[in-house]
Amino acid sequence: MNTANFSSKGGRPVRVLLILFISLAVAGGVFARVDEPGLTSEPSAPRLGHTIDETDWTAGKTDSKAKEKSDLFGKRMQLYQKADAETGIPWYYLAGVDQYERNVRLARKDLPDPEGAISIFYTPEAWAGAANPNPDDANPGTIAYFEGVGVDGNGNGKASRFEDEDVLQAFANHVLQFGTDNENIRIALWEYYHRDKAVGIIMGFANIFNEFGRIDLEGNAFPVPYRSNHSYKNTWGDARGWGGRRMHEGTDIFAGYGVPVRATSYGIIEMKGWNRFGGWRIGIRDLNNNYHYYAHLSGFAKDIKVGDIVEPGKLIGGVGSSGYGPPGTSGKFPPHLHYGMYKDNGYTEWSFDPYPHLRKWERMDKKAKK
Repeated sequence: MNTANFSSKGGRPVRVLLILFISLAVAGGVFARVDEPGLTSEPSAPRLGHTIDETDWTAGKTDSKAKEKSDLFGKRMQLYQKADAETGIPWYYLAGVDQYERNVRLARKDLPDPEGAISIFYTPEAWAGAANPNPDDANPGTIAYFEGVGVDGNGNGKASRFEDEDVLQAFANHVLQFGTDNENIRIALWEYYHRDKAVGIIMGFANIFNEFGRIDLEGNAFPVPYRSNHSYKNTWGDARGWGGRRMHEGTDIFAGYGVPVRATSYGIIEMKGWNRFGGWRIGIRDLNNNYHYYAHLSGFAKDIKVGDIVEPGKLIGGVGSSGYGPPGTSGKFPPHLHYGMYKDNGYTEWSFDPYPHLRKWERMDKKAKK
């Protein structure tokens, strides 16, 4: 559009007024260059007395996610405690099973991701009955006729494997066939999973939940104090030759002898002792089914033992150079902590790169100490 063809009632060109307005506007800061750092062509939010930065926009989202997670923990806890009151099965065993199933479903591609508050999974055939012509059956009567495990746990007349209370009641019914004490629950778990490791992991989770009396156990710590003189880089996957050619399954954190080594998460000690490769080492299982491996220690924290519950930052030992030989061998390499992480998917366990997690936890520790 050519502004020279338009004029005001007085005959003065509008273009002159437009130029004057733009000049005043730029001088007053109404417009700014789009290519200036931090500016875009999108409309700005009202200033309202202060400059809005990225944290203003993300804080609300972060708070919303935190509340959503807190609400989910609360809902789960209510379901566990309700089942406890109705069946006599201590809530923390049910929480341990649910946590194990959630971890397994997230680690495997052949299982659907969990959607509800409860993550215990049943196949349609197991739920409705293997001979049931309707694998999606939700009728408690026909499911019972075909010897399916599905039940109506919330009293709405349906037995749905997608409803939390129904699923939790179905698993509780399995446990009740054996008993509600510790030993009989172990037997019930073995009869269900037929895997000793699964039973051990679930019982460990139950012990952690029972110890703290809650399930919202999150947070991490860097394995050595962030103010200590230490260094590390990503060495996961590097070749190692002692004892036969193998892959390095961890990150080496170099530090002085005796620098404190700390638990990085909530968890339970599964292993403690000597390994000819790792020397004095400790293995800790966290609630996400990650196994944390601390090796080449100079020694262990006083009175620490297998079965102990730990939390982020708890002292478990000291940096050393033990390993590569029979018990007591030390000094074949500079002192450092070998830190490894392993994931279990219900069938097998494998190593994964801990370096990104270490970097994140180190940043978190530094931020918390400022």
